[in-house]
Amino acid sequence: MKSRLLVAAAGVPALLYVALWGPEWLLAVSLAVLAGVGAAELMRCVGARSSGLLCRLTVYCAVWAALCGWCLPEWLLPSLTLYCLLAFAAAVWKAGEIKTVHLLAGIFGAILIPYAFSSFFRIHGLGGHRGYLLLPFILSFACDTFAYFTGLTIGRHKLAPKVSPKKTVEGSIGGLVGNVICGLAFAYVMNRWFGGSIHYGSMALLALFCGVVAQIGDLSFSLIKREFGIKDYGKIFLAHGGVLDRFDSVLFVAPTLAALMQILGIR
Repeated sequence: MKSRLLVAAAGVPALLYVALWGPEWLLAVSLAVLAGVGAAELMRCVGARSSGLLCRLTVYCAVWAALCGWCLPEWLLPSLTLYCLLAFAAAVWKAGEIKTVHLLAGIFGAILIPYAFSSFFRIHGLGGHRGYLLLPFILSFACDTFAYFTGLTIGRHKLAPKVSPKKTVEGSIGGLVGNVICGLAFAYVMNRWFGGSIHYGSMALLALFCGVVAQIGDLSFSLIKREFGIKDYGKIFLAHGGVLDRFDSVLFVAPTLAALMQILGIR
């Protein structure tokens, strides 16, 4: 718990500064670094570290793809196409050293992880207040926190025992309720002090749906860890684990939120 509080004490102010007040290039660099570290963690998880060529190629592409999402969107598709060609060429050249699971993890790490992180640029591009950049974190971390403490207090029925034995149905419901509460609180703050015009009913539905998405994201990355027999993807956040441990829900919520905010006109 002490290390978790330490990470929160350092991480929350840094997150607030980068999202709300820092220059846009700092946001872009931060997301690109997270994408690169996340890609490296995934490759290490599936045992692709020994095939250094594919691992390095995946990390470089993840960083580049995240930056393309910021300032060079027209370069994104050609870059990802080139990555796929080079990845399969490396697999042919290594003649069996690079497995199919390594290639699939590489595609996930080089394409989907940076795409998820670059969703923050799409949210920012909607033209609303920079405070909306915090929403993917709020609707991910709130669900996780409320689910944890609800499950710890009254959890009885296992939610997905073969994937994450400690998660409970009661915790899951508590996480959804907490997400709605935090989503409505966010809407109130934005409407009251920052000129927002968020419909509370739309926000409640959005927060509820994102709570479901956040839990799917959490369980999905837990499923990968369990299949490959690791406890954490990394140690960069101490007791919180690595980028993929801390941001597993965010990687699912951010692109979902970017799409729904545009559809529902929340800005």
